[in-house]
Amino acid sequence: MKREIKDKARKIKLLILDVDGVMTDGSIILDNEGNEFKRFHVRDGHGLKMVQKAGITVGLITGRRSKVVEIRAKELGIKEVHQRVFKKSVVFDRLLEQYGCRDENVAFMGDDVVDRELLRRSGLTAAPADAEEDIMNMVDIVTVRGGGRGAVREFTDLILKLSGRWAEVSGESLG
Repeated sequence: MKREIKDKARKIKLLILDVDGVMTDGSIILDNEGNEFKRFHVRDGHGLKMVQKAGITVGLITGRRSKVVEIRAKELGIKEVHQRVFKKSVVFDRLLEQYGCRDENVAFMGDDVVDRELLRRSGLTAAPADAEEDIMNMVDIVTVRGGGRGAVREFTDLILKLSGRWAEVSGESLG
C-alpha cells in the first residue's frame, strides 16, 4: 500500500458513506404495496461498528429517503443520517464544522457521479468494485468487493489497519 494512503488514513476522524451502491448493491426492490427492501452486508455493519469503537464518527449522505436506511443506521448506532440530500456538499460542510474536521480528516466512499464533489474534497476516498468507471478512476482505493457485498468492510478494515487502530478494536496485532 502506498505510503501516501497510510498517511491519509492516520488523519481520518469522520467516515462518510453514500448508501445505494455502497452500503447496498444498488437494487431497489418494491413489493405490490410499495414496501421497499434493501440488502445490507452484515460484515459491512461490523466494520462500521469497529471504526466507531476506534473513535471515528460515521455519517450517511444519500439522495433518496428510505425508512430501511433509518432502521439500519439505528441498528449500527449511526446518528448522522442525511437522506434526500440533493447537494451533498452542504451536509458535508455542516459535518466538518460540527465535528471540528477539515477535508483531510474525512474518508468518503461513493459510487456514482453525484459523489464526485465529495470524492474530490475528502482526504481518503474509495469506491466499490462495481462503481461507475469514472468514479473508480478518481479514488485512492477501489475495493475488490462490490457495493452491498463487503466493500464498506474492506474500506473500514483498511482505515483501521493503516491508521494503527486495528489492534484496539479487533484485539489482534498486525505484527
